[in-house]
Amino acid sequence: MTVHEFRLPDLGEGLTESEIVEWLVAVGDRVTLNQPLADVETAKAVVQLPSPFAGVITALHAEPGTTVQVGAPIVSIDVLADAALPSAADAPAAPVEAAPPAHVDPVAEAAPADAAPAGQRQSVLVGYGPAVESGRRPTRKPRTLPGRPAADRAASVGLEVGTAPARGAALATPPVRKLAHDLGVDLAQVVGTGEGGQVTRADVTRFVERARGGASAASSSTEPARADGRPAEVRHPVKGVRKATAEAMVRSAFTAPHVTEFLTVDVTAASELVARLKARGQSASMLALVSKALCLAVARNPSLNARWDESSNEIVELRDVHLGIAVATPRGLLVPSIRDAHAMTVAQLADAIRELAVTAREGRTPPSGLTGGTITITNIGVFGVDAGTPIINPGEAAILAMGAVRRLPWEFEGGIALRDVMTLSVSFDHRMVDGEQGSRFLTDIGGVLHDPASVLALV
Repeated sequence: MTVHEFRLPDLGEGLTESEIVEWLVAVGDRVTLNQPLADVETAKAVVQLPSPFAGVITALHAEPGTTVQVGAPIVSIDVLADAALPSAADAPAAPVEAAPPAHVDPVAEAAPADAAPAGQRQSVLVGYGPAVESGRRPTRKPRTLPGRPAADRAASVGLEVGTAPARGAALATPPVRKLAHDLGVDLAQVVGTGEGGQVTRADVTRFVERARGGASAASSSTEPARADGRPAEVRHPVKGVRKATAEAMVRSAFTAPHVTEFLTVDVTAASELVARLKARGQSASMLALVSKALCLAVARNPSLNARWDESSNEIVELRDVHLGIAVATPRGLLVPSIRDAHAMTVAQLADAIRELAVTAREGRTPPSGLTGGTITITNIGVFGVDAGTPIINPGEAAILAMGAVRRLPWEFEGGIALRDVMTLSVSFDHRMVDGEQGSRFLTDIGGVLHDPASVLALV
C-alpha cells in the first residue's frame, strides 16, 4: 500500500481556506487521474478539485460544511491499490505522477479531451493528465465519512447530544441536510435508519423531539419554544462569500473616506431607446445603457476610474474600464467584472451583463473573474429601491447605484407630464475624487440618460 495525501492547494489569489461543499467520492471508490473529488467553496467561487492521483480512496479528512486551511490534508489515495483493480474495460490504469507540479493553475474543471491537439498536455487545477472520459459523477456509496473529534460535535443550543456513535457523520441527502441546518441539528449526532445508515427526515424530526423533551433548564429558560415546534432563532455561520464580503466592506468603509451624491433624472428618452433597440432585435437594457454612459463619463472624469497606491502614496488613474457588476446570488453578493467595457457597444454590454449574471448565480464564476475591476455598478432598482449609499468595492475609487425607473409627474417642456424618472447615486473615495469631479461624473451620466443624442458631444 502506497498512500498519498492530497492537501488543499491555493486555489488562486492567495486564498487561505476553502469549505468542502460536497464530496463526489466515498471511501473505497476507485478514482482516475483528474477525476473530480469534491466541490469546494472559496471566498470567490465554487470549484471542483480534480484528483492528482489514480487509485483508491482510503480516507476523507473533512466533512461537508467544514472549512479547511490551505495545505491541510483532505483526502488519502492508495495509488498501488489502483493497479490491483482492473478497469471496466480491463485497460491499464492511467500513469500516475509522483506529485502535483509547483504551479497551481486556478481552473475550475478539467478541459474536455478534445480541447487540445492530440498528445498535448492540458492544464488542470492540480497536476497534469488526461481529462475525465465521462461527465457523470461517480456513484456515492452508503458509507460513513471520518468524523470530527467529539468535542467539536456538541449539539446545537437547546438540543441534547444524541446516541449516535462516537465516530462517523451519517450520510444524508441535501434536503435532509437543509432541514437539519434549519433546525440547528448536528447530523453527526443523529442515528440514521435509512439504507446504509443514511439519515432520513424522520430521523431528524425524532432527534429534535427527543432532544427537546430532555433539554436542560438553562436552554429552556433562555427562549420559549414556538407553537410550531421550530426553534425561535436560526444561526447562519458567516463564511465563504459572505465572510469575504463582510471583511471587504468593513475594510472599505473604514479605509476610504466615502462621499455619496444623488441625481434624479428624467430617463424617458433612454427608456424609449432601449425599447427601439429591442424592437429591432438588438440586445439592450437600461443597465447596459447606464454602463455605456458610465464608460463615456469616465473618459471625461478619469479620477473616478482609479486606485490608491499605498506604497508610493500615489493616485493611479486607469485608462481601461473593467466594469464590475454587483450580482446577488444564493451564496451572497459577488462583483464579477466585464473587461474592456469601454470598448463595447450597448448590445455587447447587454450580452456580457446577462452572461455574467447567469454564470455568477450558477456558481460558475472563476476566481479570476472576480478580480481586476476598476469601477462598479450596483442595480438596486431591480428590487424596487429608489436610491442608496453604496460602499465602494475595495481597491476602486467609485461605485454607481442606479435606482428603479418610476413613472412620475415631472416638469416637461414648461408643463407637467408623466415621465420615466430614475435616481442615480455615486459613492467615491474622497482621497482620490473631490466634489467637483464626482459631481461632473454624475451629471455626465445623467445627461446621457436624459438625452442619448448628447453622446455626440461627449466623444
